[in-house]
Amino acid sequence: MNKKFSRKQFLKLAGSAAAVSSFGFPSIIIPKRKEKIGVALVGLGRYASGQLAPALQETEHCELRGIVTGTPSKIPEWQERYNIPDRNVYNYDNLPDIANNDDIDVIYIVTPPGVHARDAIKGAEAGKLVWCEKPMAMDEQECQAIIDAADKNRVQLTIGYRVQHEPNTQSIIQFGRKQTYGEITEVRTGAGYSGAHTDPGNWRRIAHMGGGALYDMGVYPINAARYATGIEPVAVTGKQWSERKEMYSEVDEFSEFEIEFSNGLKAFGETSFGKSTNYLDVKCTDGWYRLSPMQSYRGVQGETSDGTQLPPAGINQQARQMDNDARAIQENKAPIVPGEDGMADIRIVRAVMESSRRGGERIEL
Repeated sequence: MNKKFSRKQFLKLAGSAAAVSSFGFPSIIIPKRKEKIGVALVGLGRYASGQLAPALQETEHCELRGIVTGTPSKIPEWQERYNIPDRNVYNYDNLPDIANNDDIDVIYIVTPPGVHARDAIKGAEAGKLVWCEKPMAMDEQECQAIIDAADKNRVQLTIGYRVQHEPNTQSIIQFGRKQTYGEITEVRTGAGYSGAHTDPGNWRRIAHMGGGALYDMGVYPINAARYATGIEPVAVTGKQWSERKEMYSEVDEFSEFEIEFSNGLKAFGETSFGKSTNYLDVKCTDGWYRLSPMQSYRGVQGETSDGTQLPPAGINQQARQMDNDARAIQENKAPIVPGEDGMADIRIVRAVMESSRRGGERIEL
């Protein structure tokens, strides 16, 4: 490698097709395909500890090298379990210092949605590529600010929609694109669970932190309606409410919505913390297909009207997602789920909320 360019500088440039085109590094890109991408998890909650960290032990193209946490008591266990050196441990205040750490190429934002923009922008400004968990941020303005920070610093940005990397979901996407069963006439989809968040400090109960069923789970059916149809919506109507107001006084426990597309097609969605739902049903002029469950960590499966079975793929979804995103970096390709995809869902989330506030009024997008 040319001594004028460090590994950090290369990976920063590799996040931008325009940058690589301008500088012309074909001889550098090819060797880097064999090197693992270093990942730092930002936020060490249940998803990071229970899913992402274990999945990073199964990946071929990336590995866990750093952590960022606001809870010092978590650090010793993580360092011991994953062999993380002191130099790769950060908190939210000194996160910008990660710019000087060549061990870490990507920061994966797994903090509550209310601070996604804060942490993603810091990471991009530090020159690190950014993987941001869903929901992307609180509103379109925050989403755009993340996109702008990534563009300005010429780093790649991708959103953690693991199901878009899942094989059966990819089959559903192809059915829609190729009109395998004719034109789509209706979509019905839902994602939610029957549970309880008893801790008053749980972010899912707090509005400004991105709490509520719609932010937490509703982005699954919203995203499903978009990827199943391959069409962007033009309007929505929505209804939100809570039954256990002792827990969900400032956020929705239940949300229902109808998404309208320019060709007249409609998608009906639901989400909740008080009802288990996990499905994607697509009706077409010449048949139908479905996934049930459609967003579980394991066992996404489905069937079609002609008897085709979509059995569980038997993969670690998070490992597949992160490997795909790492390969996109190594090969200088666009990620499967760019920041604009995450922003499109948040635009719908906010419109559903506005419709509910207005008594179910139709909100144009």
